[in-house]
Amino acid sequence: MKICYFDAFSGISGDMTVGALADAGAPAAALLDALNSLNTGARYEIEKTSRRGIAASKFRVHLGDSSRAHRHLSHIVRLIDQSGITPRAKTNASAVFTKLAEAEAQVHGVSIERVHFHEVGAADSIADIVGACIALDLLGIEEVHVSPINTGSGTVQTEHGILPIPAPATALLLAGKPVYARGPELELTTPTGAAIASALGAGFGPLPPMRIASIGYGAGDRDLVQQANVLRALIGEKTRAAEAAQVSVMEANIDDSNPQVLGYALERLMEAGALDVSLSPLQMKKNRPGTLLRVIAKPEDQERMAQIVFAETSTLGLRIYSAERRVEERRIVEVETAWGNVRGKISGLGVFTPEYEDCRVIAAKNGLPLREVLAVAAKAYLNKD
Repeated sequence: MKICYFDAFSGISGDMTVGALADAGAPAAALLDALNSLNTGARYEIEKTSRRGIAASKFRVHLGDSSRAHRHLSHIVRLIDQSGITPRAKTNASAVFTKLAEAEAQVHGVSIERVHFHEVGAADSIADIVGACIALDLLGIEEVHVSPINTGSGTVQTEHGILPIPAPATALLLAGKPVYARGPELELTTPTGAAIASALGAGFGPLPPMRIASIGYGAGDRDLVQQANVLRALIGEKTRAAEAAQVSVMEANIDDSNPQVLGYALERLMEAGALDVSLSPLQMKKNRPGTLLRVIAKPEDQERMAQIVFAETSTLGLRIYSAERRVEERRIVEVETAWGNVRGKISGLGVFTPEYEDCRVIAAKNGLPLREVLAVAAKAYLNKD
């Protein structure tokens, strides 16, 4: 599977996205030809530049007088449908605009049909969103992943006056996603960039396991002193290589909870998507026996897991720190036994481990010792052709 990873360490905007994808190998001539089929009256170009010494591509839109009109969602979707871009690019671009319209509608308390896009309705922002979808299609990207997003901080001047950063629509679009603010006090992530990430992003977090084929940098408007104002796009094949990823580890020492409550909390955390949860005995202050609760989770799930711990246990505090998690490559196979098929995991080193649940069901159904079923399943794998 070919994937794209957007590294938004200096934020993300529509023009930065197009520039990064063009810089990573999306054919500029084909991209610009497809954009011209929108018939917005605008002219487009991609130029080479640099930001803090990093070579990058800058996507620019030159507007004509007829291209500055405000538009509703229905007008924009019709414009996209009537263009000459591919069906996949049309679908993705319409999905991004719909996501953006939903956020704007919620911010202004109106129906989605009544949303005026204002700044994002102009031809430059239409070009940004549609251009990003065209470039992803030209590169054959099947899945998009996004890093935690640097939103910037301070305030921004809009048609609605001065607003805090992230702007209201941007904040809504990034709800539930990992974000932070670092660097100069200005808008690093725009509503257009947030809409692209939110609508097309299949996952948010550290770099997924992949074999990198190309890297591109899309330049923002300003050349900042504090950091390279670029969006990095890494293009490559998703791999099944051993995973090395950052995880959040959350711990709490608990000495006043019912064991049944702790057991239920463990179940809730696992059902909510924790990578692992464990309970360990320990001796606490005043010689009280207690329990160490440890939760390992994806960074983007950290706050959700913390809320479950506080809701389901008596702890008043959590220790949270980052750690690197390495996972050996593995695949699932099935082996045949006299009692039925048993699934099992094979590690990258070729070690077969029978699936406990499958073996447990067979043992209970046939009145057999579990260890016997495990041994037979392991032998069946070794005897496979």
